[in-house]
Amino acid sequence: MQLRPALATLAVVLTISAAAAPAGAKPAAGVTTGSGLVFKVNPVQSSGDESLVDAKDSASAVPSSEYATVPLRNLDGSGYLRGRWVTVESATGTPAYSATGVYNYTRKDDQFEQVMAYFWVNQAQEYIQSLGFGSTLRPVVKQSFSVKIDQYGGDNSYQTDKPYRIRLGKGGVDDAEDAEVIVHEYGHAVHASQVPGYGTSLDAGSIGEAWGDYLAVSVGLDAAEEYGWPVQAPEACVMDWDSTSYTSGPVHCLRRLDTDLTVADRKGEVHYDGQIWSRGLWDARAGYEALGLTSRDFDTTVIDAQFDFAPDTSFDAAATAIYDKALVRDGAAAADVVKEAFAARGIVVTP
Repeated sequence: MQLRPALATLAVVLTISAAAAPAGAKPAAGVTTGSGLVFKVNPVQSSGDESLVDAKDSASAVPSSEYATVPLRNLDGSGYLRGRWVTVESATGTPAYSATGVYNYTRKDDQFEQVMAYFWVNQAQEYIQSLGFGSTLRPVVKQSFSVKIDQYGGDNSYQTDKPYRIRLGKGGVDDAEDAEVIVHEYGHAVHASQVPGYGTSLDAGSIGEAWGDYLAVSVGLDAAEEYGWPVQAPEACVMDWDSTSYTSGPVHCLRRLDTDLTVADRKGEVHYDGQIWSRGLWDARAGYEALGLTSRDFDTTVIDAQFDFAPDTSFDAAATAIYDKALVRDGAAAADVVKEAFAARGIVVTP
């Protein structure tokens, strides 16, 4: 989950459910790949304009150039935003419905956030599967995942295991308008899928928040490459658009993946301490690329290693699990990159 200043810690859940067809609506024609408008991750990242503000969901607050038409894959043909990997549920506004599979809304419409949630959860699952999970590797969250939109009354979002879903909050920039918020929360579902009961220690909780931030950035950058979107804000900045409502700038970030924090700086708060872990991931990712490997190689190794985490894992134990997986999958040089990246944060790998 992502936490705003002065808000309490919560878990994260995504849930999508069907609703009755609108009165007089024609039955959907079994469309399984539709299209819709979404932000290119978020409008601050794609434009570089740090002066953008929410303006109470005004359509004119964000230039039309920051929207993109994207494919909405794996729909179930019902006409609603539910499908193989995600089901969207919203009690705020009318559920998005299209008999033609076209879902073109702007941010002034409640349905826009529903399209964002569907697209970005599906995109995250497709990214994970593109790394081999569910085919050559063990599956991760391989089910239709529920997302509730504007279902939390405060400006926060959280994931839960029982029921297994995400709730995305509202206030300021509504959470579902920023893809990095959506995918961060899905990151918690990834851990819950891999290690039931994950997150029972301070270190494990911090790793969970850091992983959510890292996955959000990684999926967003991969999508930007896939669709040819510009990235005009710092890559290590997390939730650029959502955080405009409560950060002073001049660069708006809820958190960053490139802080200089080490274990000596821990405060005992999972979001803050998580930045220690996410910097280790970020540096190891760069180290892989310096070796001629790819960020996708690194992400595959990290996700595969997470199956070996304990629910109450420590920083040291989790880093050692990634090191061991890197040694087997990617070789000694890659494993040394992992070890050195975490050592710089004060995290000890024990081969």
